[in-house]
Amino acid sequence: MAQLDAAPRAASPPATATGTLLFPLEIVKNRDLDFGNIAAGATAGTVIINPETDTISATGGALLLGGAPHAAQFTGAAKGNNVVIIRIPKQPVTLTRVGGTQTMTANNFTLQGLDKRAVAARVAFDFKVGATLNVGANQAEGTYVGTFDVSIQYP
Repeated sequence: MAQLDAAPRAASPPATATGTLLFPLEIVKNRDLDFGNIAAGATAGTVIINPETDTISATGGALLLGGAPHAAQFTGAAKGNNVVIIRIPKQPVTLTRVGGTQTMTANNFTLQGLDKRAVAARVAFDFKVGATLNVGANQAEGTYVGTFDVSIQYP
């Protein structure tokens, strides 16, 4: 008895493959938040970076000693005309002394401009972020470092 093989046949109708590619929002950090050089006095104080004016001020026992203080700066972009929301920290961020265990906190993060913005398609937009650094009385000298997240999203 002979075996008969059936000829291959295509499905009718043919199957399709689909997918939707969404262009994500992009954000790039251009420069870090820098509170400059500070001396700690016998009483606690604060150092404040204003992102609107990119200026610094101090209160209490914190004394400004120069350096190059400035707000953090970011560039964002979206593929299409959209409204985006810029998210900055709402909780304090801990900065730890390099080579030590001493800490300070940064809080009251502020944004240059509005957090909800209409953006044009494929056009970059810049914004700055400032904060308040809480300097303890007789804070140990050294470089303090911490990180914080900034994000943009569609509403």
